[in-house]
Amino acid sequence: MNKADSDRLCSALDQLGLVPSPSRNDADIVVLNTCVVRQNAEDKAVGTLTSLKPSKESNPEKVIALMGCMVGPNAEPLERRFPFVDVFMRPQQYDPLINLLSERLGVDPEGCIGPLSAAPSVSTFIPIIHGCDKFCSFCIIPYRRGRETSREISEIVYESEMLAARGVKEVTLLGQNVDSYGHDLPGSVNLGNLLAAVNEVKGIERIRFLTSHPNDMDDSIIEAVANLEKVCEHINLPFQAGDDDILQSMRRGYTNLEYRKIIDKIRYKVPKVSLSTDLIVGFCGETEDQFKATLRMVSDIKFDKVHSAAYSTREGTIADRKMIDNVPEDIKKDRLKQINDEQERISAEINGRVLGERHEILVEGTKDGRWFGRNRNDKLVFFDSNTTSKGDLEVVKIEETSPWFLQGTLIQAGNGSPSEPTKSLTINTL
Repeated sequence: MNKADSDRLCSALDQLGLVPSPSRNDADIVVLNTCVVRQNAEDKAVGTLTSLKPSKESNPEKVIALMGCMVGPNAEPLERRFPFVDVFMRPQQYDPLINLLSERLGVDPEGCIGPLSAAPSVSTFIPIIHGCDKFCSFCIIPYRRGRETSREISEIVYESEMLAARGVKEVTLLGQNVDSYGHDLPGSVNLGNLLAAVNEVKGIERIRFLTSHPNDMDDSIIEAVANLEKVCEHINLPFQAGDDDILQSMRRGYTNLEYRKIIDKIRYKVPKVSLSTDLIVGFCGETEDQFKATLRMVSDIKFDKVHSAAYSTREGTIADRKMIDNVPEDIKKDRLKQINDEQERISAEINGRVLGERHEILVEGTKDGRWFGRNRNDKLVFFDSNTTSKGDLEVVKIEETSPWFLQGTLIQAGNGSPSEPTKSLTINTL
């Protein structure tokens, strides 16, 4: 989400006639876009912001802006703490900086913020719903990004068309809780409807979405993944903890069994789906047996990828106010290692199954002299080619696997089709 916000602001600055600077000390304008999901992220932001003070003092005309989740509904404490900062902007609130710069430059700010104006990458992000209404006990996001607000389908489709016209082949629809998209819009609108609408945009070859919440993963979303041709067979569905008491303390709203039933439904309707998840170890009061329930979830479900983290207290959250972070750090580290070790084994096993298969890869660029891209299951694939260009859809035969990426050989035209299944469209657009 922060990457999408940065891209949009960068596009607006480009329209004002500004160009990137290689050094923040030499730049006329510095924008620090912050993530504060974890305390160490906010600590890093504070350190970076403080380091900008000398350059502001030596050049008072320099504009320093702070944006993102660090800026909550009330910016006064930040204004007192960092008086050298010119502008404070909450997520998606770009006007304060745009208006200030427009006044200084003597230009009209109208229309600066919108679909990306500069040529974006082959794959890019489209925010579709801002904020979160869940209030999980460990999470600061609802207090910083606010309550859920959905964008209209027509607006998102228009942005997708503009992106396709500029060379984008893949869009990822974003939200803190993307599955709840549309609940605040008139009529009966949901993520399934939006996916079907974007599926009709010419030039867009692939559609992804994240991040999902188990409570809002309804049948229409699963059907969209199963049946819409451009929607990729990959779902990120955080479960956070395997023990029901911990899930209740986290205010997640589902049980271990309920989560497993959702996974079973997804795999039944989308047999070739890849699954990723998020989890936290060492949450307040977590016992060894409760941790083992999380480890069993990882072992039993066999996700393609797991994003794991050790719990740390986040000031301002429900857990910070009402619970005690009483799991020792060394135990958290050990539990995190157990999760990561088990997942590495599982990822190696899952990726090993595609050895010899042919996969369609959307080429994103080169790294260390090799082309790379992702298949529909969001797996990173490297290959060599003298004829490939960025943005191509290439068929690659997988010849080497690892827990983290795949390697293969480019299949020339006419040598065969990918092993990945094609889908027929069975859901009508609005």
